[in-house]
Amino acid sequence: MKYSLTILTLGFSFFLSGCASYIVSTTSLSEQLNGNEVNKGYLLAHAAVKGNELKTIKCLDKNGREKEIPVTNRTGVRITRIDNSKTTFYFNTLLIKDSAITGSKTHFFNAEVTPIKISEISKIEIME
Repeated sequence: MKYSLTILTLGFSFFLSGCASYIVSTTSLSEQLNGNEVNKGYLLAHAAVKGNELKTIKCLDKNGREKEIPVTNRTGVRITRIDNSKTTFYFNTLLIKDSAITGSKTHFFNAEVTPIKISEISKIEIME
């Protein structure tokens, strides 16, 4: 099981390595997922917010221009923490709950990533 998860993770990383990437702030992501209920980097939601409810997401390209990209089954998200560790998973599996973000590295079985506190995030990249 660990071997197949490692292969899937490597394959997913390889798949995303050649894709265009865009930047979105934690505030912008929270606003797009949950409306304007954001306060000081913490998500104020009564229930969990899921990334699979978005059809498009507004983000910035490498030149700082705003772009709206479609959210598909292949859209990935790479979160960089303050300590420079990175976590990559599918955007449509993204879940924000209790001021933390989590998701799944695969669509085939439950391979959830460890929840990441919003306050620990330094950068969020969206990959087409």
